[in-house]
Amino acid sequence: MKFWLLDLRLAMRSVLRQGRRTMIAIGAVSFGVVAMILSAGFIEWLMDGMRESTIKSQLGHIQVVRPGYVERGTSDPFGFMIEGEEAARASVQSSSGVKVIAPRLSFNGLASKGENTFAFLGQGVSPAAEAVLSSSIRISRGRNLSAEGANEMIMGRGLADNLEAQVGDTIVLLTTTAGGSINAIEAPIVGLFNSVSKEYDDSALRMPIALAQQLVKVSGAQQWLVLLDRTETTDSKLEEFRKVLPASRLELVPWYQLADFYNKTRDLFASQINVVRLIILMIIVLSISNTLSMSVMERVSEIGTCMALGLTRRRILRIFVSEGLMLGVVGGGLGVVLGCLLAVGISAVGIPLPPPPGMEEGFDGQIMLTFDIVAQAMLVAVISSFVSSLYPAWRASRMNIVDALRQSR
Repeated sequence: MKFWLLDLRLAMRSVLRQGRRTMIAIGAVSFGVVAMILSAGFIEWLMDGMRESTIKSQLGHIQVVRPGYVERGTSDPFGFMIEGEEAARASVQSSSGVKVIAPRLSFNGLASKGENTFAFLGQGVSPAAEAVLSSSIRISRGRNLSAEGANEMIMGRGLADNLEAQVGDTIVLLTTTAGGSINAIEAPIVGLFNSVSKEYDDSALRMPIALAQQLVKVSGAQQWLVLLDRTETTDSKLEEFRKVLPASRLELVPWYQLADFYNKTRDLFASQINVVRLIILMIIVLSISNTLSMSVMERVSEIGTCMALGLTRRRILRIFVSEGLMLGVVGGGLGVVLGCLLAVGISAVGIPLPPPPGMEEGFDGQIMLTFDIVAQAMLVAVISSFVSSLYPAWRASRMNIVDALRQSR
């Protein structure tokens, strides 16, 4: 222990002695840590917002459906209707941490106004339940659905633009019923909405579920969307519901199995962050390795003298590795402080950004700080500093005593 403390003191003295070179190395480490915190924090904020918006506009946290609906529901949407399961619904609704259960009836067809006709994706919804669930769907004009049995609809802005329709216009909806016949209704547009997905807004419309049931001539719904208080409890609630709901009649599907666009986007950003980490690691390795290599070259005589006085090769190795770790720890700590301060400042001000691909509206960028992000940035700084110090330290420890002393003359 005594030798360890002495070696640390020698390493610190050497680091302080090379002021300019030390500051450059610490600056490089700090810059890398700041860049990592800001980039990872921004992507984490973006993904968190996209996740919550997807859940609170389209998916819910958990969907209750008939077995086989996820795989075959697209080809046979009315073959998996949920009817007469009030006891099961009540048991889910009564569970702590459940905000609301929203039934949905999905169908498609053609929407017409004048000479304009476009395909649509329709949803019959409960206006009261959707007021809680669909908090990420924003009414840009008009109002939201108001009553369960009303003859009205709200429409995505993209679909309304294609139809050249406005709030108050009456739209003709034509669809195929559950029995295979053709049915049509007329309903006025009472509101236009924007969600997080432009693709959804370009084709979607919503109406009270009673009107949708009348249009496609069914009863019940294909899905129950369960909204929880916190996304983090999804898996625990999934296990809880599986114990009380009959698996032969009802299947539970968590949001992350349905959020294909979100999952692909997160994987893409994760790979980009890994590239950033690799670049930063290379910058730190090159900076500290260069600093220590120059130090070894300048201190050949000092190293030879230390060996002649009895310092072992192992202690020489330890001294130089300690120097590299000091640079990494100091630079990493400074980078963490600066990165956190910048993250707080940027989040307070906000950076206006254009809408990303597939989304409808822009947003003010923020930086999300989490323990994992800060810890990973600090860990990269320390590990890369340790790795970059190994070769210069090995060179110093393998130096020949006679040659080193001869060079000092």
